[in-house]
Amino acid sequence: MKIAVGSDHGGFAYKSEIIKHLESLGHQVLDVGTYSSDSCNYAEFGLEAAALVGKGEADYGILICNTGEGIAMAANKIKGVRCGIGYADEVAGLIRRHNNANMISFGAHFMTLEEVLRRIDIFLTTDFEGGRHEKRVQTIIDAEK
Repeated sequence: MKIAVGSDHGGFAYKSEIIKHLESLGHQVLDVGTYSSDSCNYAEFGLEAAALVGKGEADYGILICNTGEGIAMAANKIKGVRCGIGYADEVAGLIRRHNNANMISFGAHFMTLEEVLRRIDIFLTTDFEGGRHEKRVQTIIDAEK
């Protein structure tokens, strides 16, 4: 899989470990930055990673900032993107099963690296259930038009 990964300065330390983890699993990583711990604008990196997912140039996206909130908000402005915050193991699976999320975000100040890596694995290995959820996701897609 091709996976776009982006972070701001708050998520920078986790981003390099996430990339190593993804590459060890055989995934191709598209790193959109940031490339240092210097203060930066989380929205730029969330939007850039989301654009790759929205255009189909990446299968999934993973975002990290201090809370996971702002960077997810930015990503969700891109047509075709459904980004949820992976604040719990069960949620990391549910956003795939029920919402067909194609991006997940994390808050580095509120989650350990181990939790983030575990939730990434859950997210990437969980399929969309379809069925009753299909209509709900379609409502979101229709709102983008």
